[in-house]
Amino acid sequence: MAGKNGFEQLQKTLEEVQLALEELGGALGEVNYDPEDPASIESAIQAVYQMVDEKTEAYASNQIVMSLVAETKEGLREQIIQHASQARLESDGDS
Repeated sequence: MAGKNGFEQLQKTLEEVQLALEELGGALGEVNYDPEDPASIESAIQAVYQMVDEKTEAYASNQIVMSLVAETKEGLREQIIQHASQARLESDGDS
């Protein structure tokens, strides 16, 4: 019987991963920030982190989901930083 319980647990874990991926695949929300203000950028990053946490809080006990959440947060952080950097470069070019 232990094998069946292990399989059922694995199946539940994988179902949660799929549901979490669906949550993360949709729109999280919108953040606005001043690309010239590091505090504003950091605030936007924290807001995105909170959005991700809210979308996935039901799966907090699932280690696979939490690993995906960490990767998602890092990717979003990098996107915000790159976008802010690009916006600064474009505004410098307009001067």
